[in-house]
Amino acid sequence: MSSRSQAIADILTRAIIDHRLVPGCKLGERELAEIFDVSRIVVRQSLIRLADDGLAQIERNRGAFVARPSMQEALEIYDALTLVEQGVAAQLSDRLGPAGWAELRQHVERQRQAVASGNDALADVLGQEFHTVFVRLSRNKVMQEIHAQLVRRTTLLRSLITADFDYCNLLDDHAKVIDLLEKGRLKQAMELIDMHHRSVVRGYIMDRQVFPELTPREALEPYLDGKSGEPPKPAPRKKAGENGAARAHAHVHASK
Repeated sequence: MSSRSQAIADILTRAIIDHRLVPGCKLGERELAEIFDVSRIVVRQSLIRLADDGLAQIERNRGAFVARPSMQEALEIYDALTLVEQGVAAQLSDRLGPAGWAELRQHVERQRQAVASGNDALADVLGQEFHTVFVRLSRNKVMQEIHAQLVRRTTLLRSLITADFDYCNLLDDHAKVIDLLEKGRLKQAMELIDMHHRSVVRGYIMDRQVFPELTPREALEPYLDGKSGEPPKPAPRKKAGENGAARAHAHVHASK
C-alpha cells in the first residue's frame, strides 16, 4: 500500500474513533477521491486496509461502508481480547519484576484519582490505557500487534450507546488482577480478566443514533491539509432521551 493510501486510511480510522464517521456511513470511492484529491485506486487501497482492520465492510456492487458491528461480533472481539490478555497474564506472573508491578500500580492510582475527582472522561482513557500497558509489559511484539488490532475494532463499539458502568468496580478489577498475579494466583487472575471483559461488553446497546450523522466531507474536513494543528473535536453524543438514547457513561476499552 502506498504512503498516501496509508495516510488516508489513518485519517478515516481517526474519524471513526472520533465518532465523526458512524457505523453504516457510506464510504464512496469517488467522493473520497475528490475529498483527498487522489485517484480511486489510492482510495480503494485505503478502504481495503480499513476492511482488514474490521472497521469497514466492502459489499459487492454496493461499495464500502463503515462497519456496523452486531452484539455477537462484540462478544467475539472481547472473547479474543480476553484470550490475549490471559496469555499475557501467564507471562507476567512468572517474569515481571518490581519495576513492572510498580508501573501497573501507578497507572491504577491515576485511574483512582480520576474517578475520585469525577473526571469520567479521563478515567475512561486511563482504563483503556491500562490494558495496553499490561500487554506491553509482556515484551511480546506479536501479542502487542494482535491486541492493538483487536482494540482498533472496539473503536466501532465506542460509536454505540452504552449503559452506565460502575467505574469503581472496573477500576477495582484492574487492581485485583495485579494483586492476584503478584501473589502467583494465576487461575483467579485469568477468571477475573474474563469477568471484567464480559461486564464491559454487556454494557453495549446497539443503537447507532448516539452520534449525529455527518456527510463524509463534513466528517473529514477537520483532518484535511491546511487546517490548524489542533485535533478535531469528537462528534458530541445526542442528549439523553433524544431518539430513545439513554445516558452514556462508559468504561469502554478502545484506542482501547
